[in-house]
Formats: sequence, structure tokens, C-alpha cells
Amino acid sequence: MSFMTTLMKKFSMPTPEEALPGRAQPIVPEEPHFVSGRPMTGPFPDGFKTLIVGMGCFWGAERVFWQMDGVWVTAVGYAGGYTPNPTYQETCTGRTGHTEAVLVVYDPAKVSLEALLQVFWQAHDPTQGMRQGNDTGTQYRSACFAQTEEDLAVVLASQRVYQDALKASGVKADITTEVRQLPLAEFQYAEASHQQYLAKNPAGYCGIGGTGVSCPAFA
Repeated sequence: MSFMTTLMKKFSMPTPEEALPGRAQPIVPEEPHFVSGRPMTGPFPDGFKTLIVGMGCFWGAERVFWQMDGVWVTAVGYAGGYTPNPTYQETCTGRTGHTEAVLVVYDPAKVSLEALLQVFWQAHDPTQGMRQGNDTGTQYRSACFAQTEEDLAVVLASQRVYQDALKASGVKADITTEVRQLPLAEFQYAEASHQQYLAKNPAGYCGIGGTGVSCPAFA
């Protein structure tokens, strides 16, 4: 495969037929959350909700959410692709279709989906396609996966509000975020070394950086 072909593959989604085969055995976190001490796998407390987001490198993205009041637990993993139970190395080839993702488990009595989405839009640049800053490839694309039709409608409303805010601020680019409904079961946990990486490695790499445009409150 030529260098140019390899480069093009890095910025285009594979088809299901092109995706790596993966494996039947999932990665299951054995240790609790390094910061909160809570389990990262379900079942989660009754009444709690989930949101799956992709904002580039998942190390910094996860930290944004575990610091929020009302967020019960977070975890990093892979979502939106085809390869069953991929590894980090496989995801980085661009041949799994997954983006690096953060699972956010939250108590809606303490923090609203709208508040989470405001942070999501503001904490990264959702206009960059298959990249986030210097991190390039399909695994760094912006994504927001809702688990219910009702939540998906809220995500889509927030996208429209933030697109208007970007344009009002002089940003001409359109949002490229992948927005759709995705079952929680399709979130694939990442290896233990990536979970809460910046809590374990405070001086570690963090690629988080937004547009500087705030996301207005919305209903």
C-alpha cells in the first residue's frame, strides 16, 4: 500500500468489510475508577443516565467530565465503529471505524444533559473532521452518541445552538460531529492503562482545546 493510500485511509472511515476482525472477548476494567473509586461497569444506580462522547484524545476528554458535579463515573473506550472489542493499537490504525470515546454516567437530579453538552461543545473543536488539533485520523473525530431517542433530540438541539453561536462569533466552518443514537452495549472499554490516564500521569499529554466560543444555554 502506498504512502498516499495509507494517508487517505487514515482520514476516511472503513467499510464494515474493510474493518479489522477484532475478537469475541471484551476488555473489562477490573479496577475501580482511579479518582472516585466507583465501578466503571454497570449496572449503574437506578435513575442514572449515560452519554458517550468523542472529543479527540480520550485522556483529556475524560478528565473534563470526571471533574463535573453530578457525574458519577467515567471511563474511556472506543465507539462508533465496526471491529468487535478493538485494542488501542487497532483503533489507531483507522481500520476499526471507532473513535476514542468517553462514557459519562451521571445523576440527572444533579446535572442535566444540557449542562454536559455545553461542556462537550466548548471543550473541543467540533469542526475539524477526522482530527482534533495535532491528533489526526478517524479515531480522533468528534462524536456524540445518545442512548435514547429523547436524549438524541436534545443533542441535536444543542448542535444547532452551538452552530449558530460559532457563526455569530465569526467561525465559518460547519460542525462535523457525528451525532446519532448508539446502544450503551456498543461502547467498548479501553485498556486499564488508558483509564483515568491524567490522574495517574498528571504531566501526561492532553490535547483538549476548544474554539473559545461558549455554548449558550438552550431548552
